[in-house]
Amino acid sequence: MGYKSLQECVVDLERNGHLIRIKEEVDPYLEMASIHMRVYDAQGPALYFENVKGSKFPAVSNLFGTLERSKFMFRDTLDHVKNLVDVKMNPMSVLKKPLQYAGSSMVALGALPWKKKSSAPILYGQTKISELPQIVNWPMDGGAFVTMPQVYTEDISKPGIMNANLGMYRIQLGGNDYIQDQEVGLHYQLHRGIGIHQTKANELGKPLKVSIFVGGPPSHPLSAVMPLPEGLSEMLFAGALGNRRFRYFYDEEGFCISADADFVITGTVYPNENKPEGPFGDHIGYYSLVHPFPLMKVHKVYHRKDPIWSFTVVGRPPQEDTSFGALIHEITGNAIPQQIGGLHAVNAVDPAGVHPLLFAIGSERYTPYQKVERPQEVLTIANQILGTNQLSLAKYLFISAFEDNPKLDIHSIRDFFTHIFERIDLSRDLHFLTNTTIDTLDYTGDGLNAGSKVTFAAVGDKKRDLIKELPSNLDLPRPFNNIKLALPGIVVVDGQSFTSYEEESKILGDWCEAAKGSDWNGIQLIVLADDAGFTAENENNFVWVTFTRSNPAYDIYGIDSFTSHKHWGCHGPVIIDARSKPHHAPDLIKDPAVERRVDELGAKGGSLHGII
Repeated sequence: MGYKSLQECVVDLERNGHLIRIKEEVDPYLEMASIHMRVYDAQGPALYFENVKGSKFPAVSNLFGTLERSKFMFRDTLDHVKNLVDVKMNPMSVLKKPLQYAGSSMVALGALPWKKKSSAPILYGQTKISELPQIVNWPMDGGAFVTMPQVYTEDISKPGIMNANLGMYRIQLGGNDYIQDQEVGLHYQLHRGIGIHQTKANELGKPLKVSIFVGGPPSHPLSAVMPLPEGLSEMLFAGALGNRRFRYFYDEEGFCISADADFVITGTVYPNENKPEGPFGDHIGYYSLVHPFPLMKVHKVYHRKDPIWSFTVVGRPPQEDTSFGALIHEITGNAIPQQIGGLHAVNAVDPAGVHPLLFAIGSERYTPYQKVERPQEVLTIANQILGTNQLSLAKYLFISAFEDNPKLDIHSIRDFFTHIFERIDLSRDLHFLTNTTIDTLDYTGDGLNAGSKVTFAAVGDKKRDLIKELPSNLDLPRPFNNIKLALPGIVVVDGQSFTSYEEESKILGDWCEAAKGSDWNGIQLIVLADDAGFTAENENNFVWVTFTRSNPAYDIYGIDSFTSHKHWGCHGPVIIDARSKPHHAPDLIKDPAVERRVDELGAKGGSLHGII
């Protein structure tokens, strides 16, 4: 739909049963986030908060909470936009099927950003940072954050909207050492679009102008998170998806202003000016801790008439960003496989926190004249995957050969692990990258952005049957016990509380030596956990605990392990120590008192009765 504003979208969703209003006063400290998470878990409607404590502005969340609702919002444009992305990924498709793309080409032409200041709705009024809804998601968060921003910057050497970047990076509105209403914190990594712009500005000793848009037509925030191909402007994409050109202008201070946004915060980032940002409850399921990040000096805060503050909640998946991911996949299809030769599919496993764990399927074409019995081309593909965009943040990559099972479902955790462990040779098929970079949000390594990666590659015929129930004669050496079956061939055991790597290496070394005598037939992976019952309870718990609480080079062991010519392997099962370590970030834990208040909204007569 060609929504002119977020308000039009809200009205349309409510009219069609996709949105409800919460009339009770709600507290932006934890309560709004709790309501959002409860409704998202129930796959419920979008939420319009009429009465936000401490702010005159209403708020909306969960707009993208279901794929069905997202498709409804973009029901008139989604197919055309899919074609546009496909054309950018593969321009030859236009030459092959010109009639198929004719309509989409006209959509693209009509989506060019429109510089238009006269009667811009955003110029209705101005406010202060402290008057915005001060939404705090988790008890240990360092302050209120903008969680659905569109952060706009331009290349200082090539100014103009077609060379600009629109990204979604969290914004801390207050707390820590920020001067209220004068400073906010920006959290982003230097390899992202805004980081590249800042690096160029720093090199020239010049400040970087930043505009933060909140609200506006729903195509705008979606454009900010889209992994668009190089050369495809986020603003053009927003116009095509929203069936309405991205309207903008520059204010008297030279800041780009989105005319249709509900709020615009303008400010300047000066070279090498940082302040502590965080903690923040993040999508990996833990807090990202306090670190120095760029400081933005606030200039103005614009708003339109009757604006709506748009937000989301970040936490252990699945959350609304999971549904964002489903919509992005719907639009981009096989975009990444087109960039890497021989790659058929790749999946950042959402329940594992997205970045820690990847599943991939590649081709083995190096020796078509003979049957492939060991990973070859898939290892080349694996290296490309671990060097591509956001995929480079992964720690664990499991990759199989397409030829071994063309029907293998890369989104089935059980089927994919089963396929891998039925075929893998643990003495040969584990490949480590040590002392490298990992996700900023991941604290399993030995420093910020520092950690390791490992590839599990499996190619060839099935080598073994995996156990599907625990054998009665399996007796684990102490001190580990309480064994649980998580998935075929994968068991979880309780470990003692972790002490130090020096001490645990000796304990685990002795344990592996004693375990040589056990019958491991059909078991390929042993996971040490703080709570085996919780970890093995379901697939989501298993992948979250195993891959968010381990650093491959430090936490992988093996029964009957060896090192030969710098290669590590094992003849028995591989072991992943996924216990909590002293240097790990804290888990995200909800406030019980807030949860009880939200329960009341679900009682008869409450706004959420029948939904939660």
